Amino acid sequence: MVITSIADGVTRGIESVSDTISETLFEPVIRLGVTGLARSGKTVFITSLVANLMDRARMPALLAAGDGRIQAAFLQPQPDYAVPRFDYETHLAALTADTPHWPDSTRAVSELRLSLRVQPGGLLSGLRGAQTVHLDIVDYPGEWLLDLALLNKSYATWASEALARIAGRPEAAAYLAASNAAEVNAKLDETVAKSLAESFTTYLHAARDAGFYDCTPGRFLLPGDLAGSPALTFAPLPPHDRPHRKSLWCEMERRFEAYKAQVVKPFFRDHFARIDRQVVLVDALGAIRKGPQAVEDLRLAMADILGAFRPGQNAFLTRLLMGRRVEKILFAATKADHLHHSQHDRLAALMQALTRDARDRADFAGAETQAVALAALRATVEEQISHDGAELPCVRGRLLSTGKQAAFYARDLPEDPQRLLSAARNGAEAWLDGDFQAMQFAPAPLSLKPGEGPPHIRLDRAAQFLLGDRL
Repeated sequence: MVITSIADGVTRGIESVSDTISETLFEPVIRLGVTGLARSGKTVFITSLVANLMDRARMPALLAAGDGRIQAAFLQPQPDYAVPRFDYETHLAALTADTPHWPDSTRAVSELRLSLRVQPGGLLSGLRGAQTVHLDIVDYPGEWLLDLALLNKSYATWASEALARIAGRPEAAAYLAASNAAEVNAKLDETVAKSLAESFTTYLHAARDAGFYDCTPGRFLLPGDLAGSPALTFAPLPPHDRPHRKSLWCEMERRFEAYKAQVVKPFFRDHFARIDRQVVLVDALGAIRKGPQAVEDLRLAMADILGAFRPGQNAFLTRLLMGRRVEKILFAATKADHLHHSQHDRLAALMQALTRDARDRADFAGAETQAVALAALRATVEEQISHDGAELPCVRGRLLSTGKQAAFYARDLPEDPQRLLSAARNGAEAWLDGDFQAMQFAPAPLSLKPGEGPPHIRLDRAAQFLLGDRL
């Protein structure tokens, strides 16, 4: 088994070297990871990005598109045959239908290759012809990314931390009662193990719906074909000094280790470790609406997410000898179209403050980071409405619940984001000056001219940061 593992590692190393040399000397490949926690808009982001790279009239801030150096863009089969293809055509059809609707959310890893024919700029423009640059977009759930932190933890450590973290949450009351009642040193009873795992999974779903972001293990929320397997039939139990080898506690420990070895490590090896550009999408407005505790939980989750990356520069020898590193990380606050444009700078400032610890760590390692407020698909229009003698900056869109048009005035975000973060860190249960409200908008019907992609807010700036230097 050891020899097999070593041989597998050598084989992968040779493949990595071969890929690196091929990409450097012939057709460059950009591997862009797109992730985010639940309902942050990953599917819409990828669909709109690809559509706007294929029809570039709305992408002036992407310099290679603005000056016409991108001559063509076309979809090709992805190089990873074992990875499901991102269903771009179905998702685009959902957004551009006569009655458009939001596409289904990310539930597993998927991939899409978009190839761009680009004319070099600068001094090389007259010396070289057009070059093909491949953009491999890897879509994966953010909940799986948080699982990478489990690799450095034992079952005892994870269980103790998890039980301490959820102790005061009402959503966890039923599970905590069940775990406290369990005889952890008794011989394994599969019915008990299954019941505990199901109860813990129910808690994770409720916690996510309540606005908590530390919902691991992530595959409990998105099990796919692992549903019902022993690797997903465990839960955190109170510690025991000397548990019996065949006890419930020891079996939970073995299954936790199996989860790391058979679920988390393959994800890291086959997908995550090969990414060199990364987008982390964040529904910051949703967290604000849920209250201070959700904002603080989001801040901690962002730090955990960044801790999973290997930030740094991807020099040729570095990639050859040490594997890929994440060169650029974009933290994007989504759904900026739910606010009037006068509030966008404040939303971006909040995003910068939320990710300050994570960005400092990446910057120190040599990676570039940026925080931005964007909408991958603009679902609203702006208008001014008179109310009590004042002009209110509003957005108008089609309500998701009723399909009717409605105007919405969001409260102003504070100019100093620390006003929100301080309350969150200090454990406030509600905002002192009232709650922040939000509406859920459906996508608006589109009427696109030839050469136009779907309307967006700052998607072209995001693309310039992530891809511009390689185009």
